[in-house]
Amino acid sequence: MTDSQMQDDGPDNGRRDFLYIATAATGAVATGAAIWPLIDSMNASAEVTALSKIEVDISDVEVGARLTVKWRGKPVFIDHRTEERIALAVADDDNPDLIDPATDAERVQRPEWLVVIGVCTHLGCIPLGQETGDPVGQWEGWFCPCHGSVYDSAGRVRRGPAPLNLYLPPYEFVTDTLLRVG
Repeated sequence: MTDSQMQDDGPDNGRRDFLYIATAATGAVATGAAIWPLIDSMNASAEVTALSKIEVDISDVEVGARLTVKWRGKPVFIDHRTEERIALAVADDDNPDLIDPATDAERVQRPEWLVVIGVCTHLGCIPLGQETGDPVGQWEGWFCPCHGSVYDSAGRVRRGPAPLNLYLPPYEFVTDTLLRVG
């Protein structure tokens, strides 16, 4: 090998390294640009984000009445429970036959108000019981006609294939007549 051939290898190695790094960096940027729309599509839509918190005026909900509102695309059942419904729920707090044991006090912030997500925990159906005349079962709660799950007046599953109680959304009482869900 001559001296001129050795000198030519030095600059080529540096140029080659630069080309490798530049190619890898360009590939990484191109891959990121191609994947970004997919990642961005997994974010919540503006419609869902706008409904992340809702405020509900409950001043007009009479005792014994039930109200349905929509939160994050799901129905939320608000039940202004009667003394009878409260007593029925509390009486079953120690029932060993509950599928998903929970006391009434664990499921409510105020005894007269029950707030649950109105989606059956079996297959995602909407249980009946919000409208006057709907079947509510012997526990004065909700009935899912699709597969027969029955919930009590505390939203606890009592019978049927549903494995869990109706879910509780995050909520708070802003005032005595204003409920914030979310």
